[in-house]
Amino acid sequence: MNILLLGSGGREHALAWKLAQSALLGNGGKLYAAPGNPGIAHYAELVTLDVADHKATVAFCEAHRIGLVVIGPEGPLVDGLADSLRAAGFPVFGPSRAAAQLEGSKGFTKDLCARANIPTGGYERVTSEAAGLAAVRRFGAPVVIKADGLAAGKGVTVAMDMATAEGAIREIFAGRFGSAGAEAVVEEFLEGEEASFFAITDGSTIVPFGSAQDHKRVGEGDTGPNTGGMGAYSPAPVLTPELEAEARGRRLAPPGPARAAPGPPAGGGVWVGGRRAAAGAPR
Repeated sequence: MNILLLGSGGREHALAWKLAQSALLGNGGKLYAAPGNPGIAHYAELVTLDVADHKATVAFCEAHRIGLVVIGPEGPLVDGLADSLRAAGFPVFGPSRAAAQLEGSKGFTKDLCARANIPTGGYERVTSEAAGLAAVRRFGAPVVIKADGLAAGKGVTVAMDMATAEGAIREIFAGRFGSAGAEAVVEEFLEGEEASFFAITDGSTIVPFGSAQDHKRVGEGDTGPNTGGMGAYSPAPVLTPELEAEARGRRLAPPGPARAAPGPPAGGGVWVGGRRAAAGAPR
């Protein structure tokens, strides 16, 4: 079988390393990566492919007899590439456009958690600078400000004072994050350690497989603005067996986010971000 891996980051490098060991590549199968990176080139043939052009991506898969497409980045998933490939008959590891909203819209996910009774911090969705400033004043500092859409992990501000919070709102609605900042989420500040719990799903069965904690802030000592991650370690020490059981049950089992999302089944990877608040149950 030939496999196409889409992406160019550390995540895709790990996927390429593991896919290269797969029995699926037996009997002359080949691993392609687009666009890949120098590390991925050790395991796959790098190809140039515009994943925003769904017809071109489908044509590549047809020409190279691709038997499986693995999509790493969130952008193509939110853009519906998995849907286009499945419609053309190609198996895909990655959720549909509808299910990818879990990553593509923070407001959507907060609303879904509220409807499905999945624990989450208090929040308010806002669509203008004036509404955002009013929400920030209602919450008070400290408070968390999030651009609604995909911002490469840089769209979140943990504001410890009102000046920072108001500045973050103004920055979002001034266009810093483009269309990702057309809406924002003002969220309750939760003190405590944060961890992520990961699983794989085909849309009906969910298989948990591990946890991690990452260093989000750019500076030493947890200082500076948020990033997509400055490093990570696994498993997460803060995730006790009791908390892991809760993540498996209340957050991933029905009606967990992977199943509560609208549209086709959310096949692919899913993760739950949780924080043990200083007081009360984890959220």
